[in-house]
Amino acid sequence: MKYTPLDIQRREFEKAFRGLEEAEVRTFLHEVAGEWEEVLAENQKLKEEVLDSLSQAPPKVLSTGGGAVLREANRRHLRERGRVVYLKSNPEELFRRLRHDSNRPLLQVADPLQKLKNLFAERDPLYREVAHFVLETGRPSVSTLVNMIMMQLELGVELGKS
Repeated sequence: MKYTPLDIQRREFEKAFRGLEEAEVRTFLHEVAGEWEEVLAENQKLKEEVLDSLSQAPPKVLSTGGGAVLREANRRHLRERGRVVYLKSNPEELFRRLRHDSNRPLLQVADPLQKLKNLFAERDPLYREVAHFVLETGRPSVSTLVNMIMMQLELGVELGKS
């Protein structure tokens, strides 16, 4: 069975420890949750270092993933060293696309749509801060989306500029 940090926080798998003292289980869960936070912090720092390195290299397409904009250094590197295209989707559309994806730990919660809404509220302003271009994605084909991005880059009219 696979457990998520949310399971640990909620202690939803304590029944797997039958026969152990409750205090032992609580101590174990506390230690695991603490170690998990350390691993996440180290992971974010490594991602920042990789993004810093990649953003200094010759031009390329970088697909950063949702959490990259949470760190101020990442936003600065992206904004200053390249052209950022924010492919904006609303939470309902993201839910439709991701509802069967079990490889997204942040969405392994009781109400994944609400989680997406919360993430959107937190991250949308950060994406907008770093973006040179914002494209509403809707449901276009990949080729249509690529054409939209290329057209925007060729026109070169960035947000806030005319």
